[in-house]
Amino acid sequence: MDARLVLHVTSPVLPRVSQHSMRRQRYPPRIVSAMTSPTQNVEKVTTLKTEYKDNWFDSIAIHHLSKTVQETIGFKSSKKGYEGLVEATRAARQHFSPDQQQQLVIQALDKAFPKPILSLIRAVLPPSKLQREYFAAFTTIFFPWLVGPCEVRESEFNGKEEKNVVHIKKCRVLEESNCVNICTNLCKMPSQAFIKDSLGIPVNMVPNFDDMSCEMIYGQEPPARSEDPAFKQPCYKLCNAKQKHSTSCSS
Repeated sequence: MDARLVLHVTSPVLPRVSQHSMRRQRYPPRIVSAMTSPTQNVEKVTTLKTEYKDNWFDSIAIHHLSKTVQETIGFKSSKKGYEGLVEATRAARQHFSPDQQQQLVIQALDKAFPKPILSLIRAVLPPSKLQREYFAAFTTIFFPWLVGPCEVRESEFNGKEEKNVVHIKKCRVLEESNCVNICTNLCKMPSQAFIKDSLGIPVNMVPNFDDMSCEMIYGQEPPARSEDPAFKQPCYKLCNAKQKHSTSCSS
């Protein structure tokens, strides 16, 4: 079911929403699904913000996804480009529960990416080394506009080396939002679910909140939420969503 925010032009205040309305060379050591232990009120490691020069393709893709997300949650941002997309995720974070946030993003992704094309890709690429390496390479070519610069790296899969890992050097979503919750509930969890359900391949997204990098490990099942280190991570002191800075920011 869709959960929606209805904005009143004459008021900047968003109404409450019922909880019932939704629901890339080698790089040893091997990549594993692990994170550094949480530290209270983590500070950003760098103070220099990455500057992006989006080309025409990037701009079109950002506009399309941002528009779809805003329509799905019933929010309209006055900002353009990537800032508008992030502002929409902040609105969702502030006014919906974590489960609702994840479902809303999945709904938006379903609308943003044509199902016939996804179904065709799934049919011609069954689970295999080719599938895992294809999606890793595809991600680094077509999605830097969303996640930032990234590269393919090797990992060990069933005792053999494969180029099935995408290393995101500094996640654009996390850097722009500076919020752990937006990373976990509005990026990591819904993306994992959407990719598996739509393309038939599990992916484990492993964020590093110290340097804002992330690993997307294709072919690896993500851990249960209750066992995922990402959900034991406190938020940043400078969280741009301006929420309480504790583990509750992602729960």
